[in-house]
Amino acid sequence: MTSLTFGSFGRTRAGTSFWRGWDRFDYVMVGAALALVGCGLALIHSGSRPWYDGPITSLSSPVAKQALFAAVGIAVMLAISRVDYHRFLHYAWLLYGLSILSLVALFALGSTAYGSTRWFDLGPVQVQPSEFAKVAAILCLARFFSEHGGDARDLRSLLLSLAIVAPLAGLVFIQPDLGTSIVFGGIWLGIVVIAGANRSHLVVMGAIFLAVLPFVWTFAIADYQVERVAVLVDPNEDPLDAGYNVLQSQIALGSGQLFGKGYMQGDQTQLEYLKVATKDFIFSLLGEEFGFVGAMVLFALFILLLMRGVRAAQLAGDTAGQLVAVGITMLILMQTFINVAVNVSLFPVTGIPLPFVSQGGSSLVSLFASLGLLQSIVMRHRSYRQT
Repeated sequence: MTSLTFGSFGRTRAGTSFWRGWDRFDYVMVGAALALVGCGLALIHSGSRPWYDGPITSLSSPVAKQALFAAVGIAVMLAISRVDYHRFLHYAWLLYGLSILSLVALFALGSTAYGSTRWFDLGPVQVQPSEFAKVAAILCLARFFSEHGGDARDLRSLLLSLAIVAPLAGLVFIQPDLGTSIVFGGIWLGIVVIAGANRSHLVVMGAIFLAVLPFVWTFAIADYQVERVAVLVDPNEDPLDAGYNVLQSQIALGSGQLFGKGYMQGDQTQLEYLKVATKDFIFSLLGEEFGFVGAMVLFALFILLLMRGVRAAQLAGDTAGQLVAVGITMLILMQTFINVAVNVSLFPVTGIPLPFVSQGGSSLVSLFASLGLLQSIVMRHRSYRQT
C-alpha cells in the first residue's frame, strides 16, 4: 500500500461524493457506541441519585448534561464523516500545535481539582484538552508514517515518531495525569507495531525505559501517585483516605455477584460510600447493580466496537487510513482497560473515563469525533484502494 499525496485531500480519484458512500456507513459501529452511551446515561442517573434530587430534564442534571454532550458528539461524528479523512491529516500538525499550546496554557489558566490541573473552566462546561490531543497525536503519527512509506523499521523513523508523542505525553504527565500519559504510549506502540517496527528496537527501548523508571519514580512521580501505588498493594494500610476508593470499589463489585442488586439498589452507591461513581468508578457501580452478567454485556459491546475499528483498519485504502484506524482502536482499548483495571484494583487509581459510559463531555465528544474519522475511512476505502 502506498500513501497518497496530500495535495489530493478532499477529493477521491473518481470524484465520489459523500452521499455515494453513505451505503458504506458503519451502522453497527454507531449502534455499539450508542448502546454504551445508553448504559452510561442509566448508570449516571443511578449514581447521581444520592446527591441530585432535581428533575432529570433540567440542564443542571448530570443525565441531561451527558445526553446533551452525546448529541453534540453525534453531530460532530456525522460532520467529520462527511469530510475526507485526508483533510484532517493535512492539518495534523496545526492540530498538534494547538494541542501543545492548550496543554501549556493549562498551567496558567486551568482549573485544579483532585490535585491535578486538567481542565479549562468555561462556566457551564469544563474542557479537557488532553482528550482532543490524543486524536491530534494519532493524526500526526499517521501522517508521519505515510510520508515515510508507512515503515517504522528504520530506527530513525521510530525515534522521530516517539518524539512526536513525547511532548504531549510529558505535558499531560506533569499535570499530573499518569493514566492519560500511558494512553499516549499505548497509541504510539499500537501504531508503530502495525507500521512494522523492528522487534529488537522495541525491546531495547523497553529496556531503557525500565532502566530509567527508578529515577522517574524518585524525582517525577507526585507524592499522591506514590501513595496510590502503595495502597493498591495494601488498601487497608490507609482505609479512610488513600485506600478508601480502592476498598469501596472492591466491596461494590463483590457484592454484585452474578446478577447484581438491581437498578438503583446498590448500597455502596446509593449510600454514597462509592465516590465519583458516575466517572472513574462507574464500572464498580455497574458491577454492584447488574453483577457479572451486566459486566459481560458491557464487555460484549466494547468488543463489538473494537472489532469495527479493526475492520476499518482492514478496509482502509491507504497507509494513512490504516494507521488512523489502528490509533483510534488502541485509544478506546487502552482507556477501557485502564478504567476497568482501576475498578478491579489491578491499576492505581487514575482519572481515566470508561469510553462512552463515564460522565464527561470532553471525553464523549472527542470519542465521537474519533468515530467520525473511522466512518470517513470506511466510507471512502474503495476510492483510495489500489486495484
